[in-house]
Amino acid sequence: MRNKIDNPIRVMVMIACSILLSCATTQQKQLKSREAEGYNNRGFAYCEIGQYDQAISDFSKAIEIDPRLAHAYNNRGAAFLYKAQYDQAILDLSKAIEIDPRLAHAYNNRGWAYIKKWQYDRAISDFNKTIEIDPAFAEAYFNRAVVYFFKEEYDKSLVDVIKAQQLGYRIPLKFLDDLRKAGGGIGV
Repeated sequence: MRNKIDNPIRVMVMIACSILLSCATTQQKQLKSREAEGYNNRGFAYCEIGQYDQAISDFSKAIEIDPRLAHAYNNRGAAFLYKAQYDQAILDLSKAIEIDPRLAHAYNNRGWAYIKKWQYDRAISDFNKTIEIDPAFAEAYFNRAVVYFFKEEYDKSLVDVIKAQQLGYRIPLKFLDDLRKAGGGIGV
């Protein structure tokens, strides 16, 4: 009779232990996620003040803690972009996109890296994807306008400049002057 009573109790104890372990594991994951976000945020702050090596170090720590943190790859890629390490930037930005294909900033940043490598068609493709994901991403319109300018497609450049301005992006006056001159006096 005792074995009949002990079996249900053992099952309940095993279930309770599983639930407790599951809760503990969830809490550990949440703590690690917060720690990774903390490094990512501090890295972002370093980037804002131009301390790119420190930023890259913190982004790398965030990635080590949480290899699925797309924003950390994006931010580290941007830091590499600021350091003119374009190939490394493209690798990190591509990884961010692999993890989160809807991360518009990663496409925009990678597009800029492609501009720096004179890979204009790839840049346009990334800016198109940025705009597809977020049609209000004003900077992507301007960045694409820059590429069209480099490709001497001034009409397309002008269309993107106008759209960027409509979205509130302040176009550098030097670029507007250059576009006006190159486009034969087109109205900007």
